[in-house]
Amino acid sequence: MFRRRSDESAAASTVTMTKEDEKLPRDPQAPKGRPTPKRSEAEANRKTRVSVPKDRKEAAKQARERMRVEREKQRTALLEGDERALPARDKGPVRRYVRDFIDSRWAAAEFFLPYAVVVLVLSITKIGYLQLLSTLLFMVFFVVVILDFVRIGFTLRKGLAERFPNENTRGAVMYGLMRTLQMRRLRLPKPMVKRGERP
Repeated sequence: MFRRRSDESAAASTVTMTKEDEKLPRDPQAPKGRPTPKRSEAEANRKTRVSVPKDRKEAAKQARERMRVEREKQRTALLEGDERALPARDKGPVRRYVRDFIDSRWAAAEFFLPYAVVVLVLSITKIGYLQLLSTLLFMVFFVVVILDFVRIGFTLRKGLAERFPNENTRGAVMYGLMRTLQMRRLRLPKPMVKRGERP
């Protein structure tokens, strides 16, 4: 009577053991299918799994290291044009088209910084007519940049409407105009087209 019940439980346990053993690779020297890990190995596995340190300074250090690695990946992507690691503001086919559109054309605004240096040098001279000339040159250049902005903005908006009729292009024109203010060799992401090429 007691024997039959114990036999059934033993059989059930052997069935469950065989099901578990099917999942794990069997070690021929271990009767239960796998060797029991040593305490030192088990503790080492637990420590490697728990990545959150208990010390706040260590946690902050790890967070700074992760951010540094992420920034380095983004900087490399900006230099090489890798779409996968670009910042959110530069990702997507719309932004890529805008960058190529701007980089393939000449724009008056990209010469703003060297022009401003020349005007500044003329304005600090003691000669009166040179100071007046610097002011006039700055006003003329400012008007030229505004007119060029209007021309580029209309052309870019038209190109976006033709190329991406069903996509959200909000902010793309301003993104392109801000890119024209940078000198070509200083632009990030780096230009991927030559002057005269059309995207």
